[in-house]
Amino acid sequence: MTTARKQNRKEEILGTLAHMLATHLGQPITTAKLAAEVGVSEAALYRHFPSKAKMFDDLINLIEDILLGSMNRMLEQQKDTLSRVREMVLLILRFAEQSPGMSRVLTGDALMGEHERLRVRVVGLFDKLESQMKQVLRERRLREGKEFSTDEGILTNVVMAYTEGKLLQFVRSGFKIKPTAQFDTQWNVIEHQLLHA
Repeated sequence: MTTARKQNRKEEILGTLAHMLATHLGQPITTAKLAAEVGVSEAALYRHFPSKAKMFDDLINLIEDILLGSMNRMLEQQKDTLSRVREMVLLILRFAEQSPGMSRVLTGDALMGEHERLRVRVVGLFDKLESQMKQVLRERRLREGKEFSTDEGILTNVVMAYTEGKLLQFVRSGFKIKPTAQFDTQWNVIEHQLLHA
């Protein structure tokens, strides 16, 4: 099998896993079910991934690449601090809304009963997102000559708690309550209450 075909099959397996995470709420996704959905044997599945944990590992890598890559591109274009923070939150929420299966990975819901290392990886991803946001808030002093009246670490934590809460609400509602629902109104409250120095 050529490398391109192997890569395509791996992507197909990961795409199918993400789809099943979105459509099989509350049901465990076994390798047998996944193989049947992809249309291959379990043995074929294991030729591409040595374990189910490795599949989730690759999904987390994909999520991280998409979110951090999108944020870096946005930060290159957007220079206003409050707009940057708003766009960072909106990027995470839109990603989750467009990829419900991936939102279950982000909230840890899909990782119940899986290897503890995977949960630690997701924690690490959120640590990176939080560090990025904290850096954006700290740069305000240099970029705009303004300081926040509250410590940037505290502000970041509150904004990330809002973001993660929206993701949890989305998953808990069976994907009915969209993460971006009422975002503009809610963000105006957050920005007014927290972020205006």
